[in-house]
Amino acid sequence: MILILAIFLLFVLAVYTFVHTEPFGSLSSGARKERIEQSPQYREGRFQNLHYTPDLAEDASYYSVLKEFFFRRKERPRPLFPLPSVKTVLKEIGPEENVLIWMGHSSYFIQADGKRILVDPVLSGAASPLSFTTKAFTGSDIYTIADLPDIDYLFISHDHWDHLDYKTVIELKNKVSSVITGLGTGAHFERWGYSVEQILEFDWYEKAVLSEGVEVTVLPARHFSGRGFKRNQSLWVSFALQLPSMKLYLGGDSGYDDHFTQIGAEYGPFDLAVLECGQYDNNWRYIHMLPNQIMPAARALRAEKMVPVHWSKFMLANHAWDEPVIKLMKTVKENDPLVLTPMIGQKLDLKNPSGTSRWWEQLS
Repeated sequence: MILILAIFLLFVLAVYTFVHTEPFGSLSSGARKERIEQSPQYREGRFQNLHYTPDLAEDASYYSVLKEFFFRRKERPRPLFPLPSVKTVLKEIGPEENVLIWMGHSSYFIQADGKRILVDPVLSGAASPLSFTTKAFTGSDIYTIADLPDIDYLFISHDHWDHLDYKTVIELKNKVSSVITGLGTGAHFERWGYSVEQILEFDWYEKAVLSEGVEVTVLPARHFSGRGFKRNQSLWVSFALQLPSMKLYLGGDSGYDDHFTQIGAEYGPFDLAVLECGQYDNNWRYIHMLPNQIMPAARALRAEKMVPVHWSKFMLANHAWDEPVIKLMKTVKENDPLVLTPMIGQKLDLKNPSGTSRWWEQLS
């Protein structure tokens, strides 16, 4: 009995030590913590959603979810073949070009009106603190930090491992002018050596002029945050980005709610919305959209075009790897926002998009 107890205590100590290592980042303190405590979104010691948002749906339990995830047979959870891609040379994109390059999952590069923007980059090959777990699909991880030009604005929607990757942002440090993120997330970046001048943290509905003709409004999402034991100590966000010639909605992770309608009415219409599509489950339907909710969200935002992300790189849910986009495309109606589905790495012209296809069908 003493030996078992000793082993258990050693295990607990090892886990505690592990989650306090540098990749897990830091909780806010000092002036940053004081600012957080003044936020209308911060109540009862944690950030809150606009509406009551349980982690699991009422008809689910952690036991049932874990049992289903580990023991239910998954059909085609990963592609049988390497994903096709087109590796655009980012450093050779002309200064006059307005393009989006999807890097798989929720990572993408935008060059628009002369500004270079990077969103939620995860380029280390895994979406986990353990590199041998949650590995990227073969063919999906084609970009490295060396492929990236200097970045004007690094947007981080929240601090989950599949959106904020320690190895990636550490290597990016000297290429990034400004990090744009929600309250509290800057504590991670500061621990990782970013300067205070590089980090711009915002509450929901705060607006900032980033440069001449470039304005960002940080907006709600319906989700949660946390890299360690303590959850919801940093704010999950979406972004309305006004550039001189276009307006973009950068969506992050979010369950469906009426914030999409509010954002569309007050900050839309948008030339392009980037919305999550994938890693969903009915058990956690409040924090990730289901396929039949994505187009209603795009309509509510008053988006002209939409790019679905958060799929085709990591297996984080029980559905088939291509199920999200298949189900999404079945919901598209006449006069809906134009759904653009580029291959990973394919150059998508933001002004005159063309050449996207149902490329996933060749792998089924």
